[in-house]
Amino acid sequence: MRQPETAGGRGWRAALAVYAHPRVIGMALLGFSAGLPLLLVGGTFSAWLSDLGVSRTDIGFLSWVGLAHSLKIFWAPLIDRLPIPFFTRLLGKRRGWMLLTQLGIAGALLGMSLVDPSNALALVAALAVLTAFASATQDIAIDAYRIEAVPETMQGAMASTYVFGYRVALLAAGAGALHLAEIGDWSLAYGGMAALMLIGIGCTLIVREPEVARDANSEALEQRVVDFLDRTHHTGWQRDLRAWFIGAVVCPFAEFFTRYRWHAAAILVLIGTFRISDIFMGVMANPFYLDLGFSKGEIANIAAAFGLAMTLSGAAMGGLLVARFGIPRVLLGAAVMAPVTNLVFVWLAGLGPERYGLIATIVADNLTGGVAIAVFIAFLSSLTRVGYTATQYALFSSLMTLPGQVAGGFSGALVDSIGYAGMFLCSAGLGLPAVALAAWYWRRERQSTA
Repeated sequence: MRQPETAGGRGWRAALAVYAHPRVIGMALLGFSAGLPLLLVGGTFSAWLSDLGVSRTDIGFLSWVGLAHSLKIFWAPLIDRLPIPFFTRLLGKRRGWMLLTQLGIAGALLGMSLVDPSNALALVAALAVLTAFASATQDIAIDAYRIEAVPETMQGAMASTYVFGYRVALLAAGAGALHLAEIGDWSLAYGGMAALMLIGIGCTLIVREPEVARDANSEALEQRVVDFLDRTHHTGWQRDLRAWFIGAVVCPFAEFFTRYRWHAAAILVLIGTFRISDIFMGVMANPFYLDLGFSKGEIANIAAAFGLAMTLSGAAMGGLLVARFGIPRVLLGAAVMAPVTNLVFVWLAGLGPERYGLIATIVADNLTGGVAIAVFIAFLSSLTRVGYTATQYALFSSLMTLPGQVAGGFSGALVDSIGYAGMFLCSAGLGLPAVALAAWYWRRERQSTA
């Protein structure tokens, strides 16, 4: 069962020791399994279709297969409640779903490798939809496993190694798949990616199922549902279906709002605004580098490759800081750094295409961004309750990116209107509400543990 975070900090040696925990190490492999399918139904998939001469119209429509990751909240309650014949009995609730979805992803990718999209585009599209659906479902199961597997003080480290594995998988599914296609063909590339799913499958078979106990408040809430149904005229399958729906779909949200009361609204706004600054400006980052005068090679080497190293370093640092100082303090620090690093882009806009300026900007943005990702995943994980882990985390993770993605659609128009420097100043301003709310949450947690 997950234990609450202690009020005081921990020593640096104890904080660093969390990275030696077997489940923390294993989370890197599960992160790899989660990240691998993303580009294979996204950017890499588009490159394959374009290489084969599929029309841009068809490629654009096929990009919609990735919507499964944004819609996973609709079937997350099933992952919390529905047992799978044989898999659940053999492996447990979380590992059973993980293995089933990993086998589905591997099988669908293998099927895509055996079909020529130019001759059977509909079949390839169906396999891509299956891959995306299984991938989104795997995300739900892995997120629930990650939250339930270790105490809250180790959630930062779990998030850090998850991000590491996820980012390495993006490299494999992006640059790795393209190199395989160049050496052989796209069948080799997708067949190779299907084989890499064995990494996640092997990890799922090795790790232990989390041992969790139902939260007393959750049980009391569901008992109220049973008492209510006992007073109605529903019987048989109608009563069972209604009880399942209320317990699986209604109770996770009711539990959250009952636990935090009016604070729940403020926490949801914090979730929606925490990354809005980074997501908003991120849409225009590469066009900014190009328009400033940097070459594609410089962007690839510094912004992409070096930037990835900085993100992974920041994620590791974030996990260490969470283990040492706890979530609220690190969350506040990360919230402050988001608008500050946006100001570094304003400085670069005035400096021009100087390589040292680009390096300094990437260090500042990606290092702090990695810290923010690690602490924010740990923060979202701490908000869930056993019994509703998958459903509640799916809600939080969807809310985390939605406002930034919607706002980011207007970033190009803003650049055309007021220039890059003005846009980066505006994006810094978008991060100020998150700073205020993170400060409020830090004070709230201090008072609750005093």
